[in-house]
Amino acid sequence: MRNLLFLCQRIPYPPNKGDKLRSFSVLRHLAKSWKVHLGCFIDDPADWQYVDELRPYCAELCCIGLDKRLAKLRSLTGLIAGTSLSEPYFRNAQLSQWVEAVLRDAQPAAAFLYSSVMGQYLRRGSQFRPRRVVMDFVDVDSDKWRQYADMHSWPMSWVYRRESRQLLAFDRAVAGYCDAAVFVSAPEAALFRRLAPEAAAKTHAISNGVDLSYFSPGAERPDPFPPGRRAVVFTGAMDYWPNVDAVAWFAEAMFPTIRARIPEAVFFIVGGNPAPKVKALGSLPGITVTGRVPDIRPYLAHAEVCVAPMRVARGIQNKVLEGMAMGKVVVTTDQGLEGIDAVPGRDLLLANDTDAFIAATVKVLTDPSLAGIGLAARDCMTGGYSWDDKLAAFDRLLPGG
Repeated sequence: MRNLLFLCQRIPYPPNKGDKLRSFSVLRHLAKSWKVHLGCFIDDPADWQYVDELRPYCAELCCIGLDKRLAKLRSLTGLIAGTSLSEPYFRNAQLSQWVEAVLRDAQPAAAFLYSSVMGQYLRRGSQFRPRRVVMDFVDVDSDKWRQYADMHSWPMSWVYRRESRQLLAFDRAVAGYCDAAVFVSAPEAALFRRLAPEAAAKTHAISNGVDLSYFSPGAERPDPFPPGRRAVVFTGAMDYWPNVDAVAWFAEAMFPTIRARIPEAVFFIVGGNPAPKVKALGSLPGITVTGRVPDIRPYLAHAEVCVAPMRVARGIQNKVLEGMAMGKVVVTTDQGLEGIDAVPGRDLLLANDTDAFIAATVKVLTDPSLAGIGLAARDCMTGGYSWDDKLAAFDRLLPGG
């Protein structure tokens, strides 16, 4: 097998964590036909426990600790240098030296870069540049920052709008020296083709899958909810601003009305590293903030409805795929549905404003006939969202391991 350099923004493990799902699935797949040299950051101290879990997939492994507080301070140098803030946030001399050593000594035939900020470690003029370089942008992050700007007042609106411009310029440069630019959905790929027309011919869409055996509705799992309660569940990384915005919107603008109509309703926010705003929601009646849990499946299995009230989103929402795979009725917005080939009203419920989202959630909690949507949701996932089907597309971009 030939050597492949794999650079990842964050450690691609555990595989059941939404933001690690795609990176681990690709890593595991490529490791079947390539000798993988993996370099990544660890920005959550709890993730150091997973390093040994990755070794079986790697010929060489370099994990670098990233202190979020120092990284935020370092990112401010982008204001002086005229770059995005994201580039210096993920800039690291130790990782640069490791990459140079791998390129020189292992001379990998290909490189797979996960997240555009990792593009700074493999520049166009490198003496030992791999013959094939694939960048998995996943999402058009620059447009996410534009959405942030639209939802904030000055001065943060200025900061976010600047980041949108600078990151797009960086992403276009990265796409220019890569052989393929990959995005997680057809709408994301179409948006990038419009923003970076010079890279249109090399831009591809490869969707996420879902582990259908792991997220299976048939297994017996302990009920984590208080007896007699009707559980509404949101899952996701709770230090990620779009998730923070989504749960705050639901908890403050919707859940009081839902609970007034259905007193036994409870809202569980399930996910690690809850931001202060999310923690504060746990003091509201009927709302529980779990923090990190070892397994989200019991919460999904015993939920009566899964909600994804996304107002800011890019790419595919794994929380929607996982809820559907567990045979649950999912209520989401247009942003939460983007890139998912599901039919509203048959496979899930769609609601885009406060009143509609309340009505849809209440209907699921009160109308037993809607359970059929959960069955259709599972069928939708088994019919087109297995990881094997999705990952085969990467073999066409990285041939001949």
